[in-house]
Amino acid sequence: MTSNVAVIAGAGSGLSASLARLLAGQGFRVVLAARDIQKLDALLAQTGAQAVATDVCDIASVEHLFEVADKAGQLSLVIFNASGRARGPIAELDPEAVRQALLVGAYGGFLVGQQAARRFLAQGSGSIFFTGATASVKGFAGSAGFAMPKFGLRGLAQSMARELAPKNIHVAHFIIDGAIAPAASEQASEPQDRRLSPDAIAEAYLGIHRQHRSAWTWEMELRPWVESF
Repeated sequence: MTSNVAVIAGAGSGLSASLARLLAGQGFRVVLAARDIQKLDALLAQTGAQAVATDVCDIASVEHLFEVADKAGQLSLVIFNASGRARGPIAELDPEAVRQALLVGAYGGFLVGQQAARRFLAQGSGSIFFTGATASVKGFAGSAGFAMPKFGLRGLAQSMARELAPKNIHVAHFIIDGAIAPAASEQASEPQDRRLSPDAIAEAYLGIHRQHRSAWTWEMELRPWVESF
C-alpha cells in the first residue's frame, strides 16, 4: 500500500501519458481512467499504472473509479484531463454533439472533482487539478462547442479553489495555450519547442502539486515561446 496515489481522468497518449510516466517515476501509484483502456496497454507496461474503464459523465462509473483508487492507498493527487469538443459554425453545430461536449468537459469535471473533494476533506489534504485550454478564457468564432465546456470547467475550478483552499486542499486550473507536441514531433523539421512539450507540462503540474501552501497557485498559463497572447 502506498500513500501517494494519483488519479488521471481522461488518459491517453499525450499529456496524460507524460503525467503518468513522471508520477510513476516519482513513486506515485497511478490510476488511469479512460473509456477505452485497451489503448493504454503500452503505457501500463511502462509505468505499472492501473487502468479503470470510466465514463466521466456517469455517476456510478466515476464512483467506481475512486473506489478502485481507494484500494491502492491514500489519494494524493487527482487530475481531470478529459475534454469534449464540438467545432463549427453556430448555425450548423449538432446539438447532440454540443450536449456531449458539455457533459464530458464540464459535468465530468464536476463528478471527478466532487469525488476527489469528498476524500480530501476527510483526510485533510490533497490536490485537484483541471486541464484547460485557450478556449477557457477566449471564445473564438466557430468554437462555441469547445469554449462552453472549457469556460464551465474553469468556473468549477475557481469555485472549488475558493471553497477548498482554506481546508488545505489545493485546487488548480491549467490553461494550455497552444498545441501540444506529439512524440512524432521529435522528427519534425521545425524546432520541437515551437509546440508545448507534454513532458514539460507534466513537470509544471508536479511542481504545483509540491508547492508550499503559503504560496499556492490556483491558475497557471503555459504556452510555447512563439505563441502570441
